[in-house]
Amino acid sequence: MIKRLPEGRGVQSIEVGGRLLAAMVELGKPAMLRDLAAMAKVTSAQAHAYLVSFRKTGLVEQDPLSGRYLLGPFALQLGLTRMREHVPLRMASQAAIALAAETGLMVTVAVWGTHGPTIIEVEESVQPVHVNLRVGAVYTVTGTATGRLFAAFLPEDLTQPLIDKERGAGRPGATRPAKDKMAADFAEIRQRGFATTEGIPVPGINAVSAPVLDHSGQVQFAVTLIGPASDLIVKGDSEQALFVRNFAETLSANLGFRAAVAGDDPSAPVLPFGFGRIGREFAERAVPFTRTPRRSRPG
Repeated sequence: MIKRLPEGRGVQSIEVGGRLLAAMVELGKPAMLRDLAAMAKVTSAQAHAYLVSFRKTGLVEQDPLSGRYLLGPFALQLGLTRMREHVPLRMASQAAIALAAETGLMVTVAVWGTHGPTIIEVEESVQPVHVNLRVGAVYTVTGTATGRLFAAFLPEDLTQPLIDKERGAGRPGATRPAKDKMAADFAEIRQRGFATTEGIPVPGINAVSAPVLDHSGQVQFAVTLIGPASDLIVKGDSEQALFVRNFAETLSANLGFRAAVAGDDPSAPVLPFGFGRIGREFAERAVPFTRTPRRSRPG
């Protein structure tokens, strides 16, 4: 379980103001007073008073022509400070520990390196899983859930040379139909938001891998859950596969990733799968795994 710090007594007015700021983040464009008030569940008069104070601090600006409100320069400074302080790879390590504790299964975190998908974190499962994975090892691109995930989300010029090497470019196996089938597979992974393997490359072992995206929509790392087929069901949009995707979705939100919403610029790139706003802490989600208690980590 991801631990939550105890909450003391707060200041209600700050929490109300926070709802207005959250509404501006969700809208992602200059907004009318009435729209912000409706989203924050306050009256327009109340919202106006908060926005006046926010303008004085630089958190909010008001367009002099349209009268619409948008986030100000101090909000930008807060965001930049958050990004500088929040190291993705440190978060990746914490995430691997948390996901392994939630599920009791093996978890790896991988980044795209010079030689392909490279493991930077391994959390062992409660019950031994007979796979040889260690930090520094490189997944194949075409034969693993992690590799196929990177191939689906990264630019083709990065991944294609390794795919050609694995499949033997120029040999009979690298036919046009095979390439078309692979392209369709990658498109489906992008649509679903995760990649899976069943009994490949290790018989009896399944895996599901999901991307963690930063504020610009770029893949920072992949989180992969690995376990026996009896414990990890990955067919279709299984509950367990969606659980892993939701876990990665939470991490992406922590890195500033924001899903496209109605009213966004239609010319902007849109990721098709279901990343959305995180309404509750991930720790409150139901966990679709039968868990064996994990021993405490040393230290």
